[in-house]
Amino acid sequence: MDILACPMCRSFPLRLTVLEREQRYKVGETIRCELYCSFHEGMVAELPETRCWECYSWEILSGILTCQSCGRWYPIIDEIPIMLPDEFRDRAREKEFLNKWVDKIPSGVVRAESAD
Repeated sequence: MDILACPMCRSFPLRLTVLEREQRYKVGETIRCELYCSFHEGMVAELPETRCWECYSWEILSGILTCQSCGRWYPIIDEIPIMLPDEFRDRAREKEFLNKWVDKIPSGVVRAESAD
């Protein structure tokens, strides 16, 4: 999350909604995010504490990245964030993704997609 920005408006940070995850890694307590902590939703320098090693032990299988500035959202499918500009997005694949996770995704994403 430290390096991801919206490809359309360049806004940072993006909000992460985890839909499916799997514990895979065991990391030491010295690992830290550099700028932004998506778990605590704040800039690392402004947080009283972080537990980055807990976050780094999980692999996100499915999720959504949401831009707070322009309202766009980007799916995480099979562990890969699909962050394409609007003209290259696969609307059929995104609709399938939304239908699969409709009960777990943020309501703003569903409303925005329904308007399309």
